[in-house]
Amino acid sequence: MAKGITRERLVRVALELLNEKGMDALTVRALASRLGVGAPALYWHVRNKQELLDEMSTFVMRRVIGALSAITGGAGWRDDMAAYARVLRSEYLLYRDGARIFSGTRFSDPEVVKAKEPWLGRLTAAGFSLAAADDAIDLVTAFVVGFVIEEQERGQSAGADPARYSLAGRDAWLGEGADLVKAAGHLRDDGDQRFERQLGVLLDGLAARPR
Repeated sequence: MAKGITRERLVRVALELLNEKGMDALTVRALASRLGVGAPALYWHVRNKQELLDEMSTFVMRRVIGALSAITGGAGWRDDMAAYARVLRSEYLLYRDGARIFSGTRFSDPEVVKAKEPWLGRLTAAGFSLAAADDAIDLVTAFVVGFVIEEQERGQSAGADPARYSLAGRDAWLGEGADLVKAAGHLRDDGDQRFERQLGVLLDGLAARPR
């Protein structure tokens, strides 16, 4: 094992590299170079990029769990789910491509997985079946992941090309007709307002769903 390289340090440096270069440039070889070691030295901790992403997503989820422990558990299930969604989004937005590192990963710490237990307990106590409770957590998670991926991709693209999402340019490109499509485009709001509105729609659906 390379001296001075812990799993925590590896993940923190990987997140720094992610912020600087983005997901596509994040490789075990690039990380080894940043740490000043050969790639084989990292294989004590991660065998490939997928395991690296597993460790990174586990690190982020530990932060989510820590933040939630102080603000959930006293209110109803809906407030708990809303708090989870907001904290998850906030943590993803801390890192470039933050939501992308989560997709398809497997948590490497059993304690992170066990943290789901009280969530399932509160939902089932509120009348959800176990299957419906598990679905509720998965749906909120999937919504946040998808929302933030789109949010971050649009932000990065607009930064590289400020005219990319020009509404006037889009209207001209669409040409005649498509009046509703054009009007909807001008109503679009990004960021917190859109997130809260769409999260509310999702939670309304979960509340109305047979349990």
